[in-house]
Amino acid sequence: MPNPEGTPIWYELLTADPDASKKFYDHVIGWTVDAEPMSSEMDYRGISTSDGGMVGGVMRLSDDMAANGGKPTWLFYIGVDDVDASVEKIKANGGSVHLPPWDIPGVGRIAMVSDPQGIPFYVMRGASEENSTAFDRMGMGKCNWNELNTPDQAGANQFYADTFGWTYPDKMPMGEMGDYVFIDAAGQTIGATMQHQPNSPPPAWRFYFRTPDIEATAAKVGEAGGSVMMGPMEVPGGDRIIVGTDLHGVVFGAVGPGNQ
Repeated sequence: MPNPEGTPIWYELLTADPDASKKFYDHVIGWTVDAEPMSSEMDYRGISTSDGGMVGGVMRLSDDMAANGGKPTWLFYIGVDDVDASVEKIKANGGSVHLPPWDIPGVGRIAMVSDPQGIPFYVMRGASEENSTAFDRMGMGKCNWNELNTPDQAGANQFYADTFGWTYPDKMPMGEMGDYVFIDAAGQTIGATMQHQPNSPPPAWRFYFRTPDIEATAAKVGEAGGSVMMGPMEVPGGDRIIVGTDLHGVVFGAVGPGNQ
């Protein structure tokens, strides 16, 4: 995947019950999660969007992973030119390595890491010669926005700038909540960072996936056994969003067109 350094290229749901997660997200977002694993070696299933593209995968959270601290969550992969060099930068800049670089034949080289605040993500150099379109600012079913909710916004911003070259060209004041700071990665706005607030979900990366009708999506969350924590509400630019939890309590976001 020759995507520019520092841009998102894949999204991954860790879940103890892939079949239940498939039923939930197929209904709520409109995806088609594979009914069966891609291989017999691990339970990993692709997530297809309505246009036939891919946004990511669903991985079964094994008992061994759970015993070592793994929890149901959404994660993303940041594309890099050199995984090993990026891992060294991550360590030098205060981050941690959970799984050192390894190769998956035909897929690419990957490492699982976390930033200095303990928020996990992957770095990856994909083997494909085609660009990933998992992140697409307006793509239906794709991730449109990456939002970092962190206990140390200034420290996190510096870490990602030093590690991936991100810049922060603009911000939106949010009163007592501080500034909503926009992220530029390789010349495109990919999301924003914000200071974690008391009584909100734990610090994490949060991902917003596009659906055609946010009101209908909000209703589907409840129908499928999840809950809506925030929204529907309008955001700058005219879109409307919700933040919810799936049937396993995993936080996710959805975004749709605003009222015309």
